[in-house]
This record gives sequence, C-alpha cells and structure tokens, in this order.
Amino acid sequence: MPPMDALTTEAISKSYDGVRAVQDLTVRVPAGCVYGFLGPNGAGKTTALRMVMNIIYPDSGAIRILGQDSIASAKDRVGYMPEERGLYPRMTVAGVLTYLGELKGLGRPAAEAAVTRWLKEVELSDWARRKVHDLSRGMQQRLQFVATVLHEPDLLILDEPFSGLDPVNTELIRGIMLRLRESGCTIVLSTHMMEQAESLCDRIMLMDRGTKLLDGTLDEVRGQYQVGCVAAELEGETDFIAQLPMVTAVERAGRELDILLAGPDEDQALLAALVGRVRVRSFRLKTPTLREIFVKAVRENDA
Repeated sequence: MPPMDALTTEAISKSYDGVRAVQDLTVRVPAGCVYGFLGPNGAGKTTALRMVMNIIYPDSGAIRILGQDSIASAKDRVGYMPEERGLYPRMTVAGVLTYLGELKGLGRPAAEAAVTRWLKEVELSDWARRKVHDLSRGMQQRLQFVATVLHEPDLLILDEPFSGLDPVNTELIRGIMLRLRESGCTIVLSTHMMEQAESLCDRIMLMDRGTKLLDGTLDEVRGQYQVGCVAAELEGETDFIAQLPMVTAVERAGRELDILLAGPDEDQALLAALVGRVRVRSFRLKTPTLREIFVKAVRENDA
C-alpha cells in the first residue's frame, strides 16, 4: 500500500474583490518529505497555506490533511508558523512556550520538559526567564519556530521560515528541519529564497499570480524545464551581454558571469556573439539552478 499523503489540495481557488489570488491549485504532499511552495511575493503562497489552515475558506475545491477532510480534525497534529509572527511580548520565554504547549494538548510536566529541551536546541536556554520583548528579532524568530514544533507535530507548515534570520540562525533552523524530516515529520514551507529551497526540499511547487507553473521533485522539474545557462569568465566590457537576443538574465558570480539563455541550445550563438568583443577565458554550460528555472518560468508566465 502506498504511503498516505500528508496534504492534498484539489483545485482550490480564492478571489478577493474580483482578483484571483489562487486559481485551481492542486498539490499532493507525500508524507515524510519537505515540500516547497515557491514563488515571488504576491504569487498566492500565503493565501494557499491559509486555506489549508482554515484561516480563510476557499471559494471552491477541497483540502485533505493527514487523512482528514478538515484541519479541525487534525489540529493537534499540525504545527503552523504564519508569515506574521506573534507571541505574547510581556510573558516570559518559558511561560509563553509552556502555555502554547498546553493549548496543543501537552500536560504541564510534558510541556515544561519540551520547553527545556527545545530552548537548548535553539540556544535560548539562558533567556528562559526573560520577557519575549527583550529578545532580538532573530531570537524571537527562533522562539516562534519552537512554539510551532513544541508538540512534535506530524505536519509542519512554515510560511517564510527564514525571514529575518542571519546566516548562522538560518543554518541552525535548517538543520533542525532536516532532522525533523528524518524522524518522519512532513514539512511544507513557503519561500521565495530559491537557494534555501534547493538545499532543503524533496519536492517543490512553483506558483506565479495564483497559478501552479511547475510541480515535482527537483530532478523532475529540471527535466521538465530545460534551461540554458552558461558560466563564462570574460575580459573586457560586458554590459552589452544583457541586451543580446538569446540572453534573458546576467548575474555576477565571483570572477564569472552566469548567463541565462532563452533556450537550451543558444550557447553557440552566445559564444559567437562574444568572440571579437571580449576575451573569453572560460565558457561552460551549467546545470540549471532552481533560481534560474524560477526566473525563466515566471518571466514566461508574465509574457
């Protein structure tokens, strides 16, 4: 028997004042994976997650979560961290976590034990008796994450979990997320940070303007969406490259330029356009990154 899907949506849609925020969104999140809801700001990611959490109701379509037809039937098995963070600022760190743990069904002793363990995990043990408002923004972000995972949910839904975190704290939370995945937890995360998604996600879904553009494993997405990209080390004036007809984007990457092409077979045309105008020290095809696929897919959708 195949494993149960942790979350499915079937053609869910939502409009606000006649503007379609999400349109006919169908996704399937297998249990035990990290699944990324990706897209630019305003793509509809947060609206989709709010419908999953029953914060807002879809205009049409169906949602099934952990085998249930409603989040209400599975709420104590789900952890949700919204994009807008919110903790009680005048409570102590340990106090607010214990309170939230009890709301999620933990008894007081179990909640207090979990608080102690998790504060150590995110390096906040020394702040347990301090007020929430005494913490820096990054500390409050770690605290919000603990509040989401304290009751050891089967499904984590995280809306922009790395927003406001410096690289050290980002790596801390990323490591915890991977360990939770290894323990069997399913994680759904919304992000516009392609590098984080590429290092974390087993499967991704790319949205733009409320519509799903791509869906699958990273290898499947790369296979579906062939993108030509060249890494070139050049000497001379290179501003003209962005205006070439076969080029869609140019980015500096150390001594090289990453040049995103309009098609997978445009590399020879690009090389011919460079010869005679710049000195070509190196020129190689690159495996497309998720970010490069993202840029191309969104631009084509906007065309």
